[in-house]
Amino acid sequence: MEFEKLREIIMDVLNVGEEDVTMETTFVDDLGADSLDIFQIIMGIEETFDIEIDNEDAEKIVTVGDAVEQIKNAIN
Repeated sequence: MEFEKLREIIMDVLNVGEEDVTMETTFVDDLGADSLDIFQIIMGIEETFDIEIDNEDAEKIVTVGDAVEQIKNAIN
């Protein structure tokens, strides 16, 4: 469930297709995201899942899978 919602956020912010977003996809190298894009994605995550991701944890997010793990950790 987290992955599907996250994929929707990423597709919306980066204007990429569903097939471009997998757990292994990297935000910068694979999707071409810049720091503003990543900020918008994190804001979308926080709003959608009603969680807060601190800056230290946000800096560790490299792949979509990393973001899913952050979401799961924050929810539990």
